[in-house]
Amino acid sequence: MHRIMSHNPVASLIASVLAVIGLSTSAQAGKAGRLDWSSVPLPAIGGGSHDPAQFKGQVVLVVNTASQCGFTPQYEGLESLWRDYRGRGLVVLGVPSNDFGAQEPGANAEVESFCRINYGVDFPLLEKQVVTGSAAHPLYRWAADQTGPLGLPRWNFHKLLVGRDGRLVDWFASTTAPDAARLRAALDKALAEPAPGGS
Repeated sequence: MHRIMSHNPVASLIASVLAVIGLSTSAQAGKAGRLDWSSVPLPAIGGGSHDPAQFKGQVVLVVNTASQCGFTPQYEGLESLWRDYRGRGLVVLGVPSNDFGAQEPGANAEVESFCRINYGVDFPLLEKQVVTGSAAHPLYRWAADQTGPLGLPRWNFHKLLVGRDGRLVDWFASTTAPDAARLRAALDKALAEPAPGGS
């Protein structure tokens, strides 16, 4: 588990450098690095867009996914998390990406069909996205501002945990399975926090 330390001078320096080279996401991140879901593009894999209201005030586990990866069976565990915790305010958000090992080569319709048929996935999925570098989806550019390079995906099924107040509270490497005790403990802690007023 990797808690975000806002007072870390190294993290602050990295965030400053990222801002200088154009990775700052001030349009998506507000006071104290809070994510404003209404300012984030959320194109749904099946067309249209996800309603930002379903994420605001919730705990969101953001996972970059791929269909041809050794970690692909984690889809089953992510769906279990979604079913077990959504009544308490968890949203699992899958972000299919072809960034690592070219392991998500199919079109959006193929990806969606694969997830539904093989793993019964019904948690929200975005259209395929870039999750690394300057062309990354704003969610991942925002996360770069919060964690620096250490907290960013190095492979498929990396996990970012966003709290009810829109702050990035934790991240987990691809090797952390959805049923890992430390991930579930982090979810329990985040879900125990009250939703911010007005959410």
